[in-house]
Amino acid sequence: MKNDEKRAPCGMAAQQKGKIGVLLKILTGFFAGLVNGLFGGGGGMIVVPSLRYLLKYRTANAHATAIAIILPVSVLSGVFYTAFGNFDSAPVLFTALGAIGGGVIGAFLLKKLSSLPITVVFSLVMAAAGVKMLFF
Repeated sequence: MKNDEKRAPCGMAAQQKGKIGVLLKILTGFFAGLVNGLFGGGGGMIVVPSLRYLLKYRTANAHATAIAIILPVSVLSGVFYTAFGNFDSAPVLFTALGAIGGGVIGAFLLKKLSSLPITVVFSLVMAAAGVKMLFF
């Protein structure tokens, strides 16, 4: 059994509910949208930890929900980037092909792996991105 499945077998049972849960979800969405719009991505780095630790989602549910949240936010951000003339269509096709392939493999792995390796890899990727941005 995955680490956090013991607490919430259906992925939803232990979630933060009521007015506090609604407020936390709105704030999570706001900050994810702000980060995504400001930086052109990265909203998942806000959504996943917020869903996981503030709203008590299981790890796999937090990651899957983040994808569902970030997709429309990214599309909307892309519309504004295009409208403001900050869009280069040249790399889109090849990058999209790679992202689709990686997304399919990642979704498959998310279903197969336990919570610990998912959390460790996600944390390492976030830390590496932070170090790279600070020093390189």
